[in-house]
Amino acid sequence: MDVTSAGARSSAVVPAVATAIFLQWAGNNAMLPLLPLEVRARGGSDAVIGAVMAAYFAAAVVLQYPAGRLADRIGRLPVLLVGQVVYAAGALLFLLPVGPGAAIAFRALQGAGAGTAEVAALALVARTVPLARRGRAFATVYGAGLAGMGVGPLLGSLAGLGAIRVVFAVAAVAAVAACVPVVVVEVRSRAAGPVVAGEGAAAGGPAPPPGGRRRAARRRPARLPRSALGAVLAAVVVGLTSGLYEACWTLLLHHRGATDWQVGLSWTLYAVPYAVFARPAGWLADHLDRRWLVGGALLWVLVFCAVYPWLPGVDLLLGFAVGESAGFALALPAAQSLLGSDMGAGEAGRAQGLFAAGGTGATAVAAAGTGALFSVAPWLPFEVVAGTCLAAVAALAVVWRPVAGRVPAAPSGGQPPRTGPRRRSVVRATSRTAPAGGEGVSAAPGGTAGRGGRGVPGERGARGGPSNR
Repeated sequence: MDVTSAGARSSAVVPAVATAIFLQWAGNNAMLPLLPLEVRARGGSDAVIGAVMAAYFAAAVVLQYPAGRLADRIGRLPVLLVGQVVYAAGALLFLLPVGPGAAIAFRALQGAGAGTAEVAALALVARTVPLARRGRAFATVYGAGLAGMGVGPLLGSLAGLGAIRVVFAVAAVAAVAACVPVVVVEVRSRAAGPVVAGEGAAAGGPAPPPGGRRRAARRRPARLPRSALGAVLAAVVVGLTSGLYEACWTLLLHHRGATDWQVGLSWTLYAVPYAVFARPAGWLADHLDRRWLVGGALLWVLVFCAVYPWLPGVDLLLGFAVGESAGFALALPAAQSLLGSDMGAGEAGRAQGLFAAGGTGATAVAAAGTGALFSVAPWLPFEVVAGTCLAAVAALAVVWRPVAGRVPAAPSGGQPPRTGPRRRSVVRATSRTAPAGGEGVSAAPGGTAGRGGRGVPGERGARGGPSNR
């Protein structure tokens, strides 16, 4: 596959993955307003409802890193297809007339499938899209996911609890339909010619060694480079804030006297600005110092986190939520661009698995702990999470200090820049001017995640990604 055909493939993969993520998130989030009510109608207690919702995150965080490693070994498409089918099976099982306890297993199956599929989808983008366009690619994908997160709950609420079985069936159909655009693109690209080592170089990372991707995947994973380590740390920050909102956002709004429709409106007000900012945020990630973008955006988010419990009225809370959304929109594409910039061409799945597992795990921890803090004092969980995340952002500055922040400009002639981790060697003089490169065919979901897009893919999560606001 030459440079031209590789570029055409990357241009086709992004809209295909974005469509898949939109369908996945829309279908999954259509269930969320109704699922707690359905579990209660089946005789479930509040504790069982909580277990059902938590099962999604627990299953996802356990499987996301192994799914990424498996995607590097056998290919991203097979892992994505299996994940979507598993999710669809979990949705269809809700049609059975069983008790509330079974819903825990069904929701865990959905989390396992969604987490697996999202890691594979994002790894496909990272393996295919050139580093110079990776920020815009991930911005498009995250924007599509947030659009699905905004549309899904509205459709589910309109359907109502009386049509919950129709919603379950539609979620399953959407998961299967999400496979179609990706399969079509992959079949067409393979018909155009085999993927060659040059594609890995085009991404900025080292190409797979002779013997292919599978032999490289069997080797012991290399030490995580600082660029990827910092990106995972950024995912943890987003996950912690998402878990906070998962547990406490609705409680805070009700504490201020908000009605149910105002709580729902807060989701829409969050998702719409994110979709608007996504494309410009991707361009900024491809042209400015990504370290400063991520760090500045996360600090912006933490300011809102610390201020929320002191705002006196519901209108102010809703208005501030719009401003906070811009921070997540700026942070995620830049963090994703840095994630694979020093990883090998066969490690896209591993990188995405670490990123997703870090964010999802942090979401689960925060969601489990902040509810109890809210019962002590409404302001306490917000300040604890803001302080913890501030320390993490300070650590991020140390981790990323020696990392090249800007995407290297492609040299003339259409050849990808020679990039990679800086080494102390004879070639150091020339590499000083070339920032770390990227990974993938030419360099490119979550999720999820909580309200920043950091929770599990497809799960509305805390106000920012996967889960409940």
